[in-house]
Amino acid sequence: MDALSRKPMQGVYNIIRFNWHFFVMAIGGIITLLLLAKYGSPILQALLIAIAIGMLLSMIISLTVSWYVYDRSALYTLNWMPATLSHPQAHIVNIHAGFDETSALLARKYPDASLTVFDFYDPQLHTEVSIRRARKAYLPYPGTQAINTSHIPLEANTVDHIYLILAAHEIRSDEERTRLFTQLKNALRSNGAITVVEHLRDVNNFLAYNIGAFHFLSRYTWHNTFAQAGLQVDNNFSLTPFIAVYTLTK
Repeated sequence: MDALSRKPMQGVYNIIRFNWHFFVMAIGGIITLLLLAKYGSPILQALLIAIAIGMLLSMIISLTVSWYVYDRSALYTLNWMPATLSHPQAHIVNIHAGFDETSALLARKYPDASLTVFDFYDPQLHTEVSIRRARKAYLPYPGTQAINTSHIPLEANTVDHIYLILAAHEIRSDEERTRLFTQLKNALRSNGAITVVEHLRDVNNFLAYNIGAFHFLSRYTWHNTFAQAGLQVDNNFSLTPFIAVYTLTK
């Protein structure tokens, strides 16, 4: 399966498929609370039932938002990207963290461009079982190169556009993230740009994903990373209330 053959509700299906253990634990917890409520005092019953309902609502809300973001929004249409690049035969780079749903889409949108795909997934650092399941389910884009974020194999001033779509937040170290973006800045041509797409650790994502929003980075953290790397935010907009897009230039 590749990104060009996305099916209805594929985003939600993938979330459940790759994170099914969390849903099993959540449902098990809800059932346990309801069973315990049968044997408690009226006040305890009300409390346990309220907690169970809260857990159920939280799960429903997160899946509903995910459906909206990954299945109903323009995220995977790429219509929010420029119709054309700076020149037809541009060199573009797509960087992901082990789960690639965008390289095939970029190749289709910009058929005359030269596309390089990097995967910085490191099984020693990125130990989430969900990523391992996703990598088994989706074949890598042809020619994808495994890399280390400390060394990006790009020569200076050779790339027109670099994309990091829902990937860079997996780099948890501020120092490592800054080092990566510094290398990417050096690889850009003078009129090149970097597109970063991310959930933010903000109110909207907390309401949608509860404590799961801690996996995302704050707007302040992103702006600090960009500034430390010598990049400026040329454009910033919200693709949805839950997704931010940054265009960065030297």
